[in-house]
Amino acid sequence: MMILDDFFWRAVLAGIGVAMVAGPLGCFVVWRRMSYLGDTMAHSALLGVALGFFLEVNLMLGVFAVALVVALLLFFFQRQKQLANDAVLGTLSHASLAMGVLMISLMVWVRIDLMAYLFGDILAVSLVDLYWIYGGGFLILLTLLLLWRPLLAITFDHELAQAEGVPVVKVELLFMLLIAAVIALS
Repeated sequence: MMILDDFFWRAVLAGIGVAMVAGPLGCFVVWRRMSYLGDTMAHSALLGVALGFFLEVNLMLGVFAVALVVALLLFFFQRQKQLANDAVLGTLSHASLAMGVLMISLMVWVRIDLMAYLFGDILAVSLVDLYWIYGGGFLILLTLLLLWRPLLAITFDHELAQAEGVPVVKVELLFMLLIAAVIALS
């Protein structure tokens, strides 16, 4: 019988935890035709890493702050309805990635592997990371459960949901913030 190391089991548990949270949120992302959103938020994470190094703060805090700003910008631009969602997502994705690469290249005192921060390493998950994934994931899923019906109504018919008294702006903003939180946790 082969016994696997702890890093393998932590990686498996992390993958399961992220999948349990990302799955239900991902349904809404696809239903709302925002499939490029995950890519945009992931690319913006590099800017968060750069800001974390520059400000000498926890990298997760930097990633969450940038993901939050990108989510708010996306929410704002969606409300304007002057640009298509994919145009806004593409612009935010590439702009945040370019700013992150530029910031890191200008910080000559920092030497990091950009690929590790862009794609991550699931085998490097620590026990503290697992606590964050499952604790934060629980709170995200609880919030999504409370938002499920209003979010579903908005997703399928925005105007009808608004006519039925659903607080559309509040629900859409919370949805964007939940996605930002999932990306930061991941």
